Amino acid sequence: MPITDDAGLDRLLDAETIAVVGCSTTPGKAAHEVPAYLQRHGYRVIPVNPFADEVLGEPAYDEVGDVEEDIDLVDVFRPSEEVPAVLDAVRERHAARGDAGAAWLQLGISHDEAAAAAAEADGIDVVQDRCIKVEHGRLRG
Repeated sequence: MPITDDAGLDRLLDAETIAVVGCSTTPGKAAHEVPAYLQRHGYRVIPVNPFADEVLGEPAYDEVGDVEEDIDLVDVFRPSEEVPAVLDAVRERHAARGDAGAAWLQLGISHDEAAAAAAEADGIDVVQDRCIKVEHGRLRG
């Protein structure tokens, strides 16, 4: 079951390094402003965007699997229909490296329980259809 309770959400906010899939170079877009907020609150943000060399002063990677640093949480700003492929990439990384233990699907992004259940079966915590910025502000603001 995806995490929905405050204790579980707060535990995921203990992450230090967050890879942001779909991190945008465009100020004003949620996929830019939310990662910028996370940076301002002390998180290391690693952009995953195959169309950018750098976002928010950090080098951008084409895919989650390309990130060299250890990842605590993967924040997803991609359409819901891309969720299975994104979660598959997180599962592969988690199996290969033991990191990326959580996937947070932003507000408006969710998928049927099969994709989340497969990730959870592999030991990955999943949050769907919630904004990490909103939850951070609510639980830790």
